[in-house]
Amino acid sequence: MSHDPWMPTRRFVLQGTAAGALTWAFYDPAHAQDGEPVSLQDYDRKFFTAEEWAFILAATARLIPSDGNGPGAIEARVPVFIDLQMAGPFGQAADWYMEGPYQPDAPAELGFQSPLPPAQIYRKGIEAFNGWCQQRYGGGFADLEAAQQDEALRTLEGGKTQPGQAPKGEVAESSGSATSEVAVASGGGGELNLAPELRNFFSLLLQNTKEGYFADPQYGGNYQMQGWLHIGFPGARAAYREWADKWDVPYKLGPVSISGERA
Repeated sequence: MSHDPWMPTRRFVLQGTAAGALTWAFYDPAHAQDGEPVSLQDYDRKFFTAEEWAFILAATARLIPSDGNGPGAIEARVPVFIDLQMAGPFGQAADWYMEGPYQPDAPAELGFQSPLPPAQIYRKGIEAFNGWCQQRYGGGFADLEAAQQDEALRTLEGGKTQPGQAPKGEVAESSGSATSEVAVASGGGGELNLAPELRNFFSLLLQNTKEGYFADPQYGGNYQMQGWLHIGFPGARAAYREWADKWDVPYKLGPVSISGERA
């Protein structure tokens, strides 16, 4: 595969965001990673449908590729992390203020304006994006070649939304009594035009991918602390007294998870 200048930039971003990855919410832990886990293809999904899961596997594999400098999202089981988050309080925006009024097409600097919780943004975003990929490339995102997937993700990252009133589509329920008519079909002319309610889709996907790569393993991702090992992060070690007077000496002890597991 030819060198893609976009990919190192993504990995550079990942290496610079480990400490601040958990910015959207506090996460409920999943079960500890005991023994050899089932393959991602056989994983018992908690939220995503089979089609959505295929997208998550393919998209995270391009955002943190396995052929890069270090383990990829697949090796770190990032998709499991995202699935568990969408099935839990974060995906339902359980502790977010989700009452109206909403202005989804407001300037981005005004913050999150969608009436949809993250789980519904994923669900409807994947549907709309797969529809656009089918129209643009003749197949869903998971069926495309790697170069096409990267091109499609760049388009999604651009975040173009439909001006004015979004076309009427399926009515989606948010937390509380709020509803919003969201377009699930992409625009014509080869352009990807998401409804304003879905404009956070790519930023959520990228942020959750980074979180799954660097969060404590108990949340489902960062399998065997591969993300921490990659960047030399010590994890949840409680004390560094013996290292306080060591200058310019590499820290040789591996990371420790919150549960006490050592890499």
